Amino acid sequence: MIFLFLLPFYLGVSSYMMFRFFYWMKHCNHRFNWLRFKVPFAVVYLFMALSPVIAFLLPKSAVAIVIRRISTYWIGIMLYSLLYVVLFDLLRLIAKHTKLKNTLLFSRGSVISIGSVVVACAVATCLYGIFNARNIKVNEYSVTVNKSCGSDKHLKAVLVADLHMGYAIGVDHITNMVEKINEQDADIVIIAGDIFDNSYDGMDDPEGIKAQLKSIKSKYGVYAVYGNHDIDEKILMGFTFDWGGKQLNSEKMTNFIKECNIKLINDESVLINDEFYLVGRRDTDKPGTEDGTRAEISELTKDLDKTKPIFVLSHEPDELQKTADAGADIDFSGHTHDGQLFPGNLTIGLFWENPCGMIKKDNMYSIVTSGVGVYGTFMRVGTDAEICSVDIDFAG
Repeated sequence: MIFLFLLPFYLGVSSYMMFRFFYWMKHCNHRFNWLRFKVPFAVVYLFMALSPVIAFLLPKSAVAIVIRRISTYWIGIMLYSLLYVVLFDLLRLIAKHTKLKNTLLFSRGSVISIGSVVVACAVATCLYGIFNARNIKVNEYSVTVNKSCGSDKHLKAVLVADLHMGYAIGVDHITNMVEKINEQDADIVIIAGDIFDNSYDGMDDPEGIKAQLKSIKSKYGVYAVYGNHDIDEKILMGFTFDWGGKQLNSEKMTNFIKECNIKLINDESVLINDEFYLVGRRDTDKPGTEDGTRAEISELTKDLDKTKPIFVLSHEPDELQKTADAGADIDFSGHTHDGQLFPGNLTIGLFWENPCGMIKKDNMYSIVTSGVGVYGTFMRVGTDAEICSVDIDFAG
């Protein structure tokens, strides 16, 4: 319910942005100050600003899906337009209290020029963010595990997470991801949660996506855990509304995953080829269980043969010390998106011990991917969409 308290602030910011745009436009040409321009523009602007709310309130339909997809771009447009407007307004306010106040900086021509720069910067940033979100990169890691893995001296694992299949991420993006995965010639593929974006019905082409996921190639198969967005529930600009109901994993989603030949391992372990273990954890915030709890990592590993390599799949990169103490050799995670959008990428490290990349925790490696998909808005600025190719050598 936090969003209900933030809604007045959001509407206030949206109104501020609209009036700042009108201020710039009337300086460009007095005709833009006419009601026959301002009224239609205001209607379109308000529709865009309210598109997340409209899509949330509408029943599931083709119209609601289109509006929801529009809103995934609008949120980013709003963010960067606001950042640039506030930045230049602050600079102008500072200049007003200096000797510059009586210069051409405050002329009509200056308003037109500064407004044009703001618009150009916002458009360029958003276009870059959209293009960059579609450009999936491959990030490579090399680790050495001081254990024996049977006859295998080397293993290649591919880690992906945060697909967020739904209104923003469709079959084209998943096709691109699968092509990048198959280029790696992986021994095993790991999906560390947030496969869906809180909705099964939001996918543009479920059968097409299914065909792509089934075509993933690896020696030992594809294994996955669920994340906090693998729950079918109403979501509005990042805020979920469960209305007190049980947040259970969707049977529809689970069946879809199984039909894709992806093996879910939530709160369980599997022994692969009698050589190494995969231990899958339920999500911290949304475990999808009746009582809202998940098993402790120590419980999941206590009966395992710890002379064999143990790889943990956990959507959120939390409890790293507990995971290391439980005998894990590598913890594969996602969730953070590395902040996804500037300036979030500068602050994400305040919330996670390993916000993205690889760190060593005692004898365990923590590898966190920034994710394949996006959350909230279809943009990435300051971060990359990625898959992680992990070369694992065994020295035991």
